[in-house]
Amino acid sequence: MPRPEKVQAVAEIKEQFEGAQAVFLTEYRGIAVKQMGDLRRRLRDAGADYKVVKMTLARRAADDLGIEGLTDEMVGPTALAFANDDPVRVAKTLSDYAKENDRLVIKLALLADKVLRPEEVAKLAEIEPREVLLAKIAGAAKAPLTGLASMLASFTRDAATVFTALLEKKESEGGADAEQADSAESADSADSAESAETAESAETADSAESADSAESADSPDQSDDPQASAPTETEDDSAEDSPEEPAAEAEEE
Repeated sequence: MPRPEKVQAVAEIKEQFEGAQAVFLTEYRGIAVKQMGDLRRRLRDAGADYKVVKMTLARRAADDLGIEGLTDEMVGPTALAFANDDPVRVAKTLSDYAKENDRLVIKLALLADKVLRPEEVAKLAEIEPREVLLAKIAGAAKAPLTGLASMLASFTRDAATVFTALLEKKESEGGADAEQADSAESADSADSAESAETAESAETADSAESADSAESADSPDQSDDPQASAPTETEDDSAEDSPEEPAAEAEEE
């Protein structure tokens, strides 16, 4: 039977899971106590609680809540960052700190029942903070003030869902950009192949033309060969046998 203190600890972890807009799992192996204090302060300023708890208790709390996809990473020196306000600010704080200190490793995150991989957490950190989005909504809204207040309250209450939708939109836009880049690259490759083929055809045509020109230039030299001059020699023979010779013989007689 679990001891009362463990039951209490699991209950507190469950309460934090339920109250957080997002939960980030981080490995802190090798980080000094002073550096951990600095990280806690930054996360507190971002509206998050950074807790180092026993992973056996954290796994039990996740199992009790029916959370899937986290327990495999709840091993070793792992701390939990509970984003109570704005998940984007917490994701950005963790990402910035990880760039300064590579000993901090972002393992996974849970946002509106969706498990985020490290690269998805990095994309989440690129989304505009909630305050900026609220300002844009307030500036663009044309509804009455009562409706605007209700909308802003809904955004605050369901921030995790909103940020999940924004993250999915960002990922889909990134996939579309990659697809367009691939299409452009394929078109460039096709153009390059066509240009190469055209150049090759032109080169072949030039080579054939050069060969014809050389053959045409050599043709007049054939008139100097012995066979071509044979008719001239025949004419000379005929001239020797002409009737002038008998006339000369008759004169001698």
